[in-house]
Amino acid sequence: MQHRIVVLGAGYSGAIAAGRLAKRLRREDVAITLVNAEPDFVERVRMHQLATGQDLKPRPFSEMFAGTGVELRVSKVTGVDVDRKTVAVSDANGPGELAYDTLVYALGSRWNDQGVPGAAEHAYELAGRAGALRLRERLARLDAGQTVVVVGGGLTGLEAATEIAEARPDLAVSVVARGGLGDWLSPKGRAHLRKVVGKLGITAHEHAAVTSVEAGRVVTADGTAIPAAVTVWTTGFAVHPIAKATSLEVTGTGQIVVDRTMRSVSHPDVYAVGDAAMAMGPGDKPLRMSCASGTPAAWQAADAIAARLTGGKLPNVPVRYFNQCISLGRKEGLIQYVTADDRPVRAVLTGRVAAVYKELICKGAAWSVANPMLGLPTRRRPVTPERATAGPAVEAAA
Repeated sequence: MQHRIVVLGAGYSGAIAAGRLAKRLRREDVAITLVNAEPDFVERVRMHQLATGQDLKPRPFSEMFAGTGVELRVSKVTGVDVDRKTVAVSDANGPGELAYDTLVYALGSRWNDQGVPGAAEHAYELAGRAGALRLRERLARLDAGQTVVVVGGGLTGLEAATEIAEARPDLAVSVVARGGLGDWLSPKGRAHLRKVVGKLGITAHEHAAVTSVEAGRVVTADGTAIPAAVTVWTTGFAVHPIAKATSLEVTGTGQIVVDRTMRSVSHPDVYAVGDAAMAMGPGDKPLRMSCASGTPAAWQAADAIAARLTGGKLPNVPVRYFNQCISLGRKEGLIQYVTADDRPVRAVLTGRVAAVYKELICKGAAWSVANPMLGLPTRRRPVTPERATAGPAVEAAA
């Protein structure tokens, strides 16, 4: 009987995990099912480009996983029962259920309005394709001189503000940051960011917390009202709520608590990768929600699953950081080099070279998803029957 592996979510982490598992395990031994609500891959790191009118290359999963042995199921996940080891799904044919032996939970995250009054009703978001397309349509209808306020001074907010300002120099674009503009960057990184922001004519409201969003304006904690024909909300992400409704051990925010192999600490037949996982990185610091964390976490989980099923050696490569890549429009970029635990160092890469670097990173990430059977030596090993059924007890005795 085949060992059933179900992967929930086909963002960067889920799609990469599914493809890597297909390269690690023999097809006759495992049945890998990838469940996703949409039939094609969404380059989430490019949503600010989509919002400003740029068209992205279509990447249908039917082509990406053709010939890999991975079965795609286009369905919405509506529930997970980790005690019965089943997943409830819904699609055009109605509700259904999938049984699994090993589950890879990669449902990711969505935008987080932080409970700020009016944000859900009046703000636009960039956490997914639907939100980006909605913002795209709204921006296209703006007349010259109208105001766009980007709330949030993190990576997503900076990329959104600079992309909009570059694409629509006729608009008045501003960014509202809770702290200083780019205050997590090195001095050289901050200086370059301020230079680009100034060149693009973006107004920065620093050390300002938005306390409400209204039609036509945002209001900060000190009572300042900032005009906003369009408000773009980029203050962080909230994980998909399904895990929190299960008996899995999760954090207060709903992330699944995992060990260094991305396996749930409460349910050893469940792995979590990407934004859905609470994993510790170097310096015992939680990995931040990012593609930079999600991709190596997916490698780690897939290799750990394969090792446990085949009796191989567990991976022992820590997930670490190397840099933070920020696009500042199509012509400018900023690469902030960091320590393993994500602290900035003096070295940065700026300007056109940094923009090209960031573009190569984005293309490389998409390529790794679109070509799951390339770029990695194929070492398909047979699944050991007793490990396929017994799991952690056998591992502990080995």
